[in-house]
Formats: sequence, structure tokens, C-alpha cells
Amino acid sequence: MKNIVGAVLVLVAMGCGNYDRTKESISAGNLKLGVDVSYQLMMESQIEVFEEFYSNAHVKAQYLPETEVINLLLKDSIQAAVINRRLTDEELKMFEAKKRFPEMVRIAVDGVAFIIHPSNKDTVLTTNQVKSIMTGEVKNWSELKGKNAPINVVLDNKASCNARFIREEFLRNAPIPENFFATESNQEVIEYVASHPEAIGVISVSWISDRDDSTSLSFLEKINVVGVIDDNNQKQAKYARKPYQAYIFDQSYPYRRDVYAIRTGLKETLGTGFVSHLAGEKGQLIIHKMGMVAAKAPVRTIKIKQ
Repeated sequence: MKNIVGAVLVLVAMGCGNYDRTKESISAGNLKLGVDVSYQLMMESQIEVFEEFYSNAHVKAQYLPETEVINLLLKDSIQAAVINRRLTDEELKMFEAKKRFPEMVRIAVDGVAFIIHPSNKDTVLTTNQVKSIMTGEVKNWSELKGKNAPINVVLDNKASCNARFIREEFLRNAPIPENFFATESNQEVIEYVASHPEAIGVISVSWISDRDDSTSLSFLEKINVVGVIDDNNQKQAKYARKPYQAYIFDQSYPYRRDVYAIRTGLKETLGTGFVSHLAGEKGQLIIHKMGMVAAKAPVRTIKIKQ
């Protein structure tokens, strides 16, 4: 993570510009921020860089499950949030009733990763097989021609974005199968899978995508990431894709979701400045460096001479 922060500081050191150091503004003051725990590693880097450039800006982040972040936002306990969905029409009406008009900015594309124990040989699954596991139709690895062992599906938290993803993508209001259970964090999912050969975990790819971060690397040493063959992709029907940056970008990895920065405070306050940072060059560069897909993908122009 420090390597990423250092690289960004070097690249943009000449472009920090002037800003108001004396009063509450888009570059000074205090911001209470709620962050879905799936994006903790990425946001720690973002905040470090932002506060390095704007010494009078202070961002206090709370890393919580998605549902708790939304509740704090609706109660005005925080002024901004980073989650992987837009506010619903009902939530927007609650803000409009208070004469508040939230700004929602897409900042990244995330992938949902499925992880297994290194001893598990089922390292590639089709989308139909993933669906059969996540709906509870298949509850033993032997049904997928694997070892005879019950499948335990592990989520980070019942109120998390990952749990919501499973409900919306696979269950469609059906009850959660009996072989599912939740821990308290993405880290705990990884640790559980690393010590239980029969488990399959569901996490955000942001926890394992940064090849320069010691935390991500230590996690990758403990688990295997499942490659997925998209049964609906006729052009590349036989190719397994892991949730790597390139495959999320070209949409050949099937389990993707957008990440949004949401501001509910006044326009001339720090929330505006921080959301602008996340959507701007510096913030997008951090997202790209950490292995996630930036909403504004970096473009490099190459001049070819004959």
C-alpha cells in the first residue's frame, strides 16, 4: 500500500495547486465517511494521499457492512459513503424530504471472488456450477466430481454487499441455504477458507488484487481463487476467467459490480473535494494501481514510427 501511495505522490506532486487553508471548504475541514469494509484497503490509501496533499483536510472513516453505512448516511451521522450500489428511489426520497440532493459518482468496478482451500482441486467452475452451489442445489463437492465432502459457503457478514450480491444474483428472494454462514469480515472469510478444505468463500476482489501490498500477498498465499467459465459467453465458452483486472475490464469475468462514492453534504464542503479526488486523476490512479478497475480507465497513447 505504501508503494502505491508513494508512486501517486511522486506522479502528481507538481499538480496539487492552491487551496483554502483557513476555513471549511472542498480542501479543508472534517469529513465523516462511511466505507463498505470490502474497500478498506483501497480507501486507506485514498485517504492517506488526500490528506498528504491537503494538510487541513481530515477524513475520519468508519469501515462497516453496507447496511450499516447506508443507515448512518440516512441518519446524517456521516456526510459521504463508498459502497457498491446507488441509492434507491426510496432512499433518495428520504433525502429530498430534507431538501438534500445526494451526488452519486461511479469510481470503480469491483469483482466478486470465490476462494477455496489450496487442497481443493475444483479450481475452475462454470457459472451454472457456481449458481448450483450458491442456491444450495449442490451441497457436496462430489456432485461436481470432486472429493466427498460437504460444501460450506462462507460470507463476510449478513449485512454486507457480498451477502446482498448472493441474494440478488442467485437466490432471488429465496431463503439462504442451510450450509451458508457468515463471519465478521473479508479477512475472517479468507482465514476460515485457509483452514477448512471443504469451504468456499465469497469476498471482494479488492482484498486480493493489490500485488504490491503485503496484506493482499499474504492472503493469496493461503487460498486459491476460483476461475469461472461463463456458460453464457458463446465467444469464449471454454476459457476460465479469474477476477483479474483485465478480465473485469473486458467483462469476460461474469461477477462484476460498480463502486460509488456518495456525497450528501453541502457542495462547498470537504465531501465534495474528497469525492472529486476519488473520481479524479489521483484517485483513479490509486484504484488502478491496486488492481481494481478504475471508472476512468488510464489511457496511454503510443506513437508508431515506420
